[in-house]
Amino acid sequence: MTEEKRKLFAAGLRAGLPIMLGYVPIGIAYAVMARQAGLSAGQACLMSLTVYAGASQMMAAGMLAEHGAFLAIVLATFVLNLRHIIMSTCVMHRMEPAPLPLRLLAAFGVTDESFALFTTGTGKSRSVFFFLGIHVAIYLSWNLGTLLGALAMDLLPPILTASLGISLYAMFISILMPDLPGNGKLAALVLLTALCNTLLGRVMASSWALIVSTLLCAFAGSFFVELKEEADV
Repeated sequence: MTEEKRKLFAAGLRAGLPIMLGYVPIGIAYAVMARQAGLSAGQACLMSLTVYAGASQMMAAGMLAEHGAFLAIVLATFVLNLRHIIMSTCVMHRMEPAPLPLRLLAAFGVTDESFALFTTGTGKSRSVFFFLGIHVAIYLSWNLGTLLGALAMDLLPPILTASLGISLYAMFISILMPDLPGNGKLAALVLLTALCNTLLGRVMASSWALIVSTLLCAFAGSFFVELKEEADV
């Protein structure tokens, strides 16, 4: 690696530091939820190492705790992660030309936070090494949080471990909030999805109700919801 590439990578690491501060506690919360759902410490850590999708991991842990069907868990996480297709496309469009192996590694590191950090603002590097620096910083912090939560599960008081379950809802809200202000149609869609999920939950398993309500309302929302245009990158 040349000196210039090392500097770009180091700049990415520095840019990812603020995100690290948020990833560690959420990683701890995920690990606690995973352990409560019946996963071992090793299984919880393996999911973070290989899946690396915070909201999906927390939803999967919640569905496991409710004894959701395997197929339902897979479909639900697939639907939730569909947004990564669009985010990865935007990241690769902005990124300067790079060898395919590096671009594939970068694609694995696309999260809501790394996407926002890399594609917004002006004067930021378009280098794959800058993005990989961001990726390494937040990937390590997510897995550090998972490890701490998995190992500390038996040491935390029950009232604290029970309260960490609310982090699942907090993460979903954090994904939605940037687009909600000034967009009444999107807010209405969120409420419609919640209502649909509640009603369907009365006639089918909660895991399948989540999937069906998400798909139905996402299809309906595609006809009337307009999201804010992204800044030119």
